[in-house]
Amino acid sequence: MQQRLASISVVTVLFLEFNAGRLAAQDVQGVGPTIELVDPKVFRVCADPRSMPFSNQKAEGFENKLAKLFADKLGKSLSFTFYPQATGFVRMTLNAYKCDVIMGYPQGDPVVQVTNPYYRTAYALVYKQGSGLTGVDTLADPRLKPKRIGIVAGTPPGNNMALNGLMGKAKPYALMVDTRYDSPPEMMIKDIVSGEVDVGILWGPIAGYYAKQENPALVVVPLIKETSGPHLDYRITMGVRYTDQEWKRTLNRMIAENQVEISKLLLSFGVPLLDDKDRPITEQSLNGP
Repeated sequence: MQQRLASISVVTVLFLEFNAGRLAAQDVQGVGPTIELVDPKVFRVCADPRSMPFSNQKAEGFENKLAKLFADKLGKSLSFTFYPQATGFVRMTLNAYKCDVIMGYPQGDPVVQVTNPYYRTAYALVYKQGSGLTGVDTLADPRLKPKRIGIVAGTPPGNNMALNGLMGKAKPYALMVDTRYDSPPEMMIKDIVSGEVDVGILWGPIAGYYAKQENPALVVVPLIKETSGPHLDYRITMGVRYTDQEWKRTLNRMIAENQVEISKLLLSFGVPLLDDKDRPITEQSLNGP
């Protein structure tokens, strides 16, 4: 996921693929998702083989489980095409017609056509309880100045850190890795627990998932109050091919009909969910008064 949220260069070939996709979509519009899919009886998902809490080959991630939910609701069987989410992921999976949907993709990314968003979250601070950072909720807080901060290189919070003069003592972690062999977020969490770094900044779902694995659980604070640098909150969608208009509509309908169940699934993995007014979404708020 953090790879998806790094800066993306849009090259000429992408523009051509997009327009080719729009023309092809006009030919099949109104026919239904069957003609758009290689196998209409199978919910075919593009996924990373080792990227918890999102997905793995044991189907333990929340994107695995969300795919199972959708497959069941649609009366389809389920299959995964696994490929590390690094350079070439979309080209080797979705665009190669080896699968039909990427379960988590940031809204506004032009590499794929996106559905309606099904959750909103943000990058977050992660630190041990009792670290003297209670109440810190922005990178402009002076209490962060003397701290060693872990940051995944090339992700948006790095810009905010630089603007606030926090890079001098930062510890960088690699962004583009083969997730089958490396896990920078897990390395950062271990460093927070050991004291190698005082506080880390991770993509919200990763922060929430790994923080709750520790005993006592680490503190997770979404960075939604930044006033300088890029915003650090994102709406997450599903990604499909530009040709697959009816398939996108089917997924949008599934999202709308199952939003509460989707949100409860995400919360069970520790994902810090936010509504459009930056308020946390909780089990209690989902269940109503």
